[in-house]
Amino acid sequence: MYNEPIFLQPIFQEKIWGGNKLKTVYHYDIPSERTGEAWVISAHPNGSSVIENGPLKGKTLAEAWDAHGELFNKSVDREEAYPLLVKILDANDDLSVQVHPDDAFARDVEGVPYGKSECWYVLDAEPGSELILGHHAETKQHMEKLMSDGEWDQLLRRVKVQPGDFIYVPSGTIHAIGGGIVILETQQSSDTTYRVYDYDRTDRDGNKRELHLEKAVAVTSVPHQNPQLNQEETVSGDLTKTKLVENDYFGVSKWVLTGYVEQTMTTDFLQVSVIQGNAILTVDGKRFEMEKGTNFIMPHGIGKYELSGEAAFVVSWV
Repeated sequence: MYNEPIFLQPIFQEKIWGGNKLKTVYHYDIPSERTGEAWVISAHPNGSSVIENGPLKGKTLAEAWDAHGELFNKSVDREEAYPLLVKILDANDDLSVQVHPDDAFARDVEGVPYGKSECWYVLDAEPGSELILGHHAETKQHMEKLMSDGEWDQLLRRVKVQPGDFIYVPSGTIHAIGGGIVILETQQSSDTTYRVYDYDRTDRDGNKRELHLEKAVAVTSVPHQNPQLNQEETVSGDLTKTKLVENDYFGVSKWVLTGYVEQTMTTDFLQVSVIQGNAILTVDGKRFEMEKGTNFIMPHGIGKYELSGEAAFVVSWV
């Protein structure tokens, strides 16, 4: 039985819109001042996190999933790939406007196991920051006309955000994170993106990035509807848990620790990202120190554990 958390090293992705906050705020050793994403809990083929401790130190999370399914209570008929992916995104500039397919479209058209529903916890946002969430088109024909006419301000729905906001982005939702925003994203383990609009930007070679309008229109939900979230708060000792979303793919909660609490695992496994403060996790008498920017998995088989300190976490599960 694996009786300790699995700590993970992030994988970094450089982006045209990236910045340096992953270094200045989270003290990650980023590759450049254009680092847009840290894949902090990932087993995706485009970047799998490396395990930092324990018997599997040096192995990737993908290797652990394939060879040690018992750590995740993975049954024989379980998903063929690790189901979730957690990122921290530093949007130094506006991200492209995009949309993701659902599972059926992703499998049938792209040949990949998962579509992409995702959600965002806003870690930081400069005053006045906004993002794009949804659209104003009544029909797909209306959407295509606004796109072809370049009427992006008429089409796109803009929402102001501030630190602590939570946004659920189901597949089929047109969206874009705006400049000046840092988010923690929990999503299905998919990298399938259909780019709708990129502000006519060019890369260092003067080339515009490819758009995928036909597929984007095919997968976009019309008309846009804001999902209804049934958010619940529970208190256990010095730990307050706020369930942010729970759907067919993932559950996500924010935990705020203000002292000491004993907990018992009730899910197959837990993904945990420390977003504020410092804490100590104790499992079977062994202590593990955590700070902002620490990311780990509580594997299946851990029963009771203890948390102490002053910290906040974003926690997710299948």
